[in-house]
Amino acid sequence: MDVMKKVPVREQAPDVRNKNFDEVCLGYNKEEAMEEAARCLNCKNARCVQGCPVSIDIPAFVHQVKEGNIEEAYKIIGKSSALPAVCGRVCPQETQCEGQCIRGIKGESVSIGKLERFVADWARENNVEPEKPTEKKGKKVAVIGSGPSGLTCAGDLAKMGYDVTIFEALHEAGGVLVYGIPEFRLPKSTVVAHEVENVKKLGVKIETNVVIGKSMTIDQLLEDEGFDAVFIGSGAGLPRFMGIPGENANEVFSANEYLTRSNLMKAFKDEYDTPIARFKKVAIVGGGNVAMDAARTALRLGAETHIVYRRSEEELPARAEEVHHAKEEGIIFDLLTNPTEILTDDKGNVTGMKCIKMELGEPDASGRRKPVEIPGSEFVMELDAVIMSLGTSPNPLISSTTKGLDINKRKCIVAEEENGKTSKEGVYAGGDAVTGAATVILAMGAGKAGAKGIDEFLSNK
Repeated sequence: MDVMKKVPVREQAPDVRNKNFDEVCLGYNKEEAMEEAARCLNCKNARCVQGCPVSIDIPAFVHQVKEGNIEEAYKIIGKSSALPAVCGRVCPQETQCEGQCIRGIKGESVSIGKLERFVADWARENNVEPEKPTEKKGKKVAVIGSGPSGLTCAGDLAKMGYDVTIFEALHEAGGVLVYGIPEFRLPKSTVVAHEVENVKKLGVKIETNVVIGKSMTIDQLLEDEGFDAVFIGSGAGLPRFMGIPGENANEVFSANEYLTRSNLMKAFKDEYDTPIARFKKVAIVGGGNVAMDAARTALRLGAETHIVYRRSEEELPARAEEVHHAKEEGIIFDLLTNPTEILTDDKGNVTGMKCIKMELGEPDASGRRKPVEIPGSEFVMELDAVIMSLGTSPNPLISSTTKGLDINKRKCIVAEEENGKTSKEGVYAGGDAVTGAATVILAMGAGKAGAKGIDEFLSNK
């Protein structure tokens, strides 16, 4: 065994997986996990823990995996994370825990994410349940949204002994984990459903089909429904568009609409007939993780798929693993390219997209080199659908129906980072509703901070 290199992880072959929605990565078995865990240096001052937004005791759980004590490893992770099987699959470990790993200085970092995934999957398959809380505080907390931030906050508060109810707008709990991430990256019926069930086993109640701001307001939750505090984890579901001509055509989707249709309307199942499965050539505009998810979904639904991004590959914001998988599967990258108009026929159906080639100029405010149009480089890309993946903003429904809740110019709720406290007493917030679109694990970190803030508030009340 070469301790400087990771134990390889089995995956479906690219030319097989690009035609199905089964999970791409097959994960470690117990022997592989124990071998990979043995690479950990068990640092005393563990930088990997500092790189984890929810502060999992990584050396401790990895050590238990090395010893073959998988149940004990699960208990250690469970003290910090309510969603280990999710995080092991979708966290950007390369820039967080694994990016800080000492082993990675001279060799390859320990596969912390794949080990977390193995432990969580093993616990699910062996019916290991989370430890139930024993204390009861006798106080009620409402959590808005059942995505990663809401689930984490609710789970932590339940462990502290609070009576927690989650209010979810859609008919299925899980938020972006259910509707925003494709099946081949995050299986819903096994992984997500089980993690949600584990949060319920802590005593958390989940009410679906409740739209806060319409069904009832935050003020009503506090004044009429007897809740002592509220956590807002409603995410950022309002898509952004470019504002170019033709963008209102029927076959122009936002990436989150497209992925929601695929996930909730079961486009990934042959027996379901959904409209998004009929396209032959699709362009995804954008270069983040959501763009990669939409592109890889469109490919699996039978379309020739292009990623259109105005900067170069070096500036792609998506995880390196996602870009690598997309390329392997046959997605075409049209880089340094920017759309200027969506073309339609006389019935309003998309026929193509006018684009212009770009080159990189001086750095802009973000520190990245600014893309500049090359005069005379216009061309037309023939298409029958376009998916815009340009980021999202929070839906203003909650902020506009809550008295005394401050928002910033990006329509995000203003909340303190260390405890989620907002301008309204008893109301805390975190995740994409505060930061705008970000990662699952950062939303979870904000959910933990919110739970801590609510506990301090109610303990002192």
